[in-house]
Amino acid sequence: MIHLNPRIERLQPYPFERLAALVSDLEPPRDRPLLRLSIGEPEHPPPSALVETLRAAADRLGRYPTARGEPELRTACASWATRRFGLEAHPLDPERHVLPVCGTREGLFSIVQALVDPGDARALVVMPNPFYQIYEGAALLAGAAPYHINEEARRGYQPDWRAVPDDVWARCRLLLVCSPANPTGITHDLETYRFLLEKSDRYGFPIVADECYSEIYFSAAPPLGLLEAALRLGRDDYHGLLVVHSLSKRSSVPGLRSGFIAGDPALIAPLGRYRTYHGVAMPPPLQAASTFAWSDEEHVRENRALYREKFALLAKRIGSRTEVRLPEGGFYFWWRVAGDAEEITRALYREEHLLVLPGSYLSRPTPTGDPGVGHLRVSLVSDLARTRDLAERLSRFLEHHPEWTTNARAA
Repeated sequence: MIHLNPRIERLQPYPFERLAALVSDLEPPRDRPLLRLSIGEPEHPPPSALVETLRAAADRLGRYPTARGEPELRTACASWATRRFGLEAHPLDPERHVLPVCGTREGLFSIVQALVDPGDARALVVMPNPFYQIYEGAALLAGAAPYHINEEARRGYQPDWRAVPDDVWARCRLLLVCSPANPTGITHDLETYRFLLEKSDRYGFPIVADECYSEIYFSAAPPLGLLEAALRLGRDDYHGLLVVHSLSKRSSVPGLRSGFIAGDPALIAPLGRYRTYHGVAMPPPLQAASTFAWSDEEHVRENRALYREKFALLAKRIGSRTEVRLPEGGFYFWWRVAGDAEEITRALYREEHLLVLPGSYLSRPTPTGDPGVGHLRVSLVSDLARTRDLAERLSRFLEHHPEWTTNARAA
């Protein structure tokens, strides 16, 4: 008999597998093209200069990449994060503080595997709920149990970190936060980070912040970052802290699979060792394109303006029928509905050829409820023309089904 890793059996189906099964028996209208709003895959065209940089670096395919990345890329990542988060008083060192990775997913998975002791039977990885499913999968495969903190509508979707029992903090081996959050769009303020840092000091666990949506925001001030908060609170060594950033959302290049981890050198070093054996390294042409992307802000401002315009367009067209809440960050319309989200998902697909994601596919039930229930995640990733088409189809759908939005709008 062949023995497999039993932890694999604990992994739940990915949300998009569940979604495909949910609508597999339906016949959508053929006179309307499919609008796939279920996945956070930006469809804005990538910067032309980035594409040209990638092409020009094709001759670099003749050598192996290093797991730590080229010095030019590490420098670009460190310089960008230092500027963006106001770390000039204690800037990130490309040699000590930064590690390029092949996208957020690979980075987050590597962090959990490298930092959680698989022999610790009491280990918990604390995370928000709903969440990016790699958080849970990485925890389970590292031998830990996930502990979910609900992001509920009644609290403005802010997780109630202060309600976490002390015995949970005592078992916490790693805390994952996401700001701006997927899918709720909330951000964490300085007082929230002060509280979490104090818990980290007391119980000795690292904090990892998924900040891949940090550059898509709609207020005058950009979202606060974890390292930025630490520095404001007098912690200039970034002890026990890591942040993960990605070009997928910032630069609309999800296929580039490029990001970086930054923070505590005492955590970056073992991560670098783990990735050397893990065998994942960014190909040199992708490193060249990434170096350009982290060094240019013009395309990021243009990208951000497009998302603002799309949310405004959607609110203008359907805002009188249902609440369109502008997120603090990210590109998700976290739609609170007054009916069964799976039923509404099926109806949207059957009647309008729109594919959205039930919120419960991104969350887990807890003793205090399932915060994803009664929600749909709608990704505003299409271009303006298709977003207008989306708004028209949603308006028509809501006109035919007012019973599914009444309670949500009144809440």
